[in-house]
Amino acid sequence: MEIAKQIAQQFRDVHFGGNWTWVNFKETLDGINLEQATAKVHDFNTIAALVYHIDYYTVGVAEFLKGKPLTTKDKLSWEMPEFNSEEEWQNFLTEFWIHAENLAHTIETFPQEKLDEIFFEDQYGNYYRNLHGIIEHSHYHLGQIVLIKKILNQN
Repeated sequence: MEIAKQIAQQFRDVHFGGNWTWVNFKETLDGINLEQATAKVHDFNTIAALVYHIDYYTVGVAEFLKGKPLTTKDKLSWEMPEFNSEEEWQNFLTEFWIHAENLAHTIETFPQEKLDEIFFEDQYGNYYRNLHGIIEHSHYHLGQIVLIKKILNQN
């Protein structure tokens, strides 16, 4: 059994479809325009902020798995750039899909024997735990996006 390939598939599934919950970013974000993406609902994060937050960690973990320093900081993960046009929002989503596939491919080719090794520092546990953690984190925020989208569609 090639565990890294299975983890990569689970990451792809939450982004592009095929997971056990039948909910994914691709279908959920399909048709979300800039106005909806940046609409403030109650005191929730916006859809755009949540997508940016997920993308921030996707890029950071992919770079770390490729041997670069881990530089992600939670505070920075919420410092989303302003989207000034529909085109900028759509271009960002295109990058989001590319980044997701890039991380999935990087996980897929990750050496199986390293999955048990420490990820960055002892406090974070091993690579296996962290790769599943980014999937869990994605599902968590995807659920928030689904709820915000439902509220927006009621109005």
